[in-house]
Amino acid sequence: MPSHYEVIIIGAGAAGLMCAASAAYRGRKVLVLDHANKAGKKILMSGGGRCNFTNLNSTPANFLSDNPPFCISALKRYTPQHFLDLVERHGIAYEEKAAGQLFCQNSSMDILQMLLSECEWAGAEIRLNTRVQSVRKIAGAYQLDTSSEILQCESLVVACGGLSIPTMGATGFGYELARQFGLRVLPPRPGLVPFTLQPELKTRLAPLSGISCPVSVLCNDQHFDEPMLVTHRGLSGPAMLQISSFWHPGDELAVNVLPDQDALSLLKAWRTDKPQSSVGQCLAQHLPRRFASAFADLHAWQGPLQNYSNAELHEIAETLSAWTIKPAGTEGYRTAEVTLGGVDTRQLSSQSMASLAHPGLYFIGEVVDVTGHLGGHNFQWAWASAVAAANVV
Repeated sequence: MPSHYEVIIIGAGAAGLMCAASAAYRGRKVLVLDHANKAGKKILMSGGGRCNFTNLNSTPANFLSDNPPFCISALKRYTPQHFLDLVERHGIAYEEKAAGQLFCQNSSMDILQMLLSECEWAGAEIRLNTRVQSVRKIAGAYQLDTSSEILQCESLVVACGGLSIPTMGATGFGYELARQFGLRVLPPRPGLVPFTLQPELKTRLAPLSGISCPVSVLCNDQHFDEPMLVTHRGLSGPAMLQISSFWHPGDELAVNVLPDQDALSLLKAWRTDKPQSSVGQCLAQHLPRRFASAFADLHAWQGPLQNYSNAELHEIAETLSAWTIKPAGTEGYRTAEVTLGGVDTRQLSSQSMASLAHPGLYFIGEVVDVTGHLGGHNFQWAWASAVAAANVV
C-alpha cells in the first residue's frame, strides 16, 4: 500500500521549506521530497553566502510576469515585515546593505537552519536523495512513484524551482510536470545573469576585469542605476544583472558611464580649466583610472582637450551618456540567479497558487512565471507564494 500524506511538496528549497512549515503548523501531515543530498543549496550560495533574504521595499512593481497583477495578492498578504518578524524570533543577526536589502550578518546557513527548525517544530518530514519518477492522479489523490516507495497525497505542491545554476541540482522537472497536467509553460530563459561580449570588445575590456563603476543602463524602456562590473567574460554587476531580465538576443544596451554628471558641461569646463589634459585624464576624475583610460583608448579619444571642437565634445558626451553595446549573449543558466518564464499564472489561482483545472495541484516559487528584480525580491516571492499555498492545502 502507498504511504499517505495530506500534503507532499516537491522541492526542499526556500519556497518548499517555507510551505512545509506553514502547512504543518496548520496540522497537516506534510512530506517534502528532493532529489538533492542537502536541502536549500541555493539558499546557502545566495547573496555571496550571506543570503539577501528579503527587501523591505518589495512591491508588485519589482516583479516581471506575462500576467503582472497575479503576484499582488500573495505579496500583499505576506509582506517583508512578516518574514523579518520570523527572522527576529529566531535571533538571526541581519543588516541592511543597499536600501531595503536585508542580509544575514553571519551566514546564509542561518536562514536555512531557521527553515529546517520551523519544519521540525511543526512536524513536517523532509526526505532527501529521493527522486520522483512519475506522478499521476488517482481517485481524487495524487500518486507519486519515487526512487524509494510509492506515495499518495491529497495536495501536491510543486516547488522545485527553475533551470538556473544546474550545478546546484536545478532541473526542468517542475515544467515537465505542469505540461503533463496540461498547463501552459511560458518559455524559460536565464534572468539576473551576466552578459558576454563580442570577441573584439571582450579582448579590449578583459584587462579591466574586476573594475566596477556606477552606471545607468537602458534597454527596452527599462533602466537601472547600479554598479557595473567588468569581468574576464564580459559585463556583470547589479546594473547588468538587472537589465538582463529585460534583454533579448540582438538587443542593444545603452550605458551612461557618467550617470550623475552632465558630460558635455564637464568636458567643456575641463577644456577651459586644463586644456592640455586628455579626455581620459578628465574621465579619471569621475571613473576608476584604468577604466577611464581604457574607455578613452577604446574610442580613440587622443590628444589634449584644447584640440577638440564643440561638435567633437558633443559627440564624446553622447557616447559617455549612451555607450551602445550589443552583447554576444549571456552566461546562461550556469550563473543565472533566476529563471524567467515558467508556469503560466493565468492557469493558477492568485489566492492559493492552485491549478484552476486540477484541484489539489499547486505551483509556487521560481517555477511560476513571476520573477523579481535583484535585491531580495525573489526570496520574498518564495515566502509569499509558499504561505499562500500553505494556508489552503
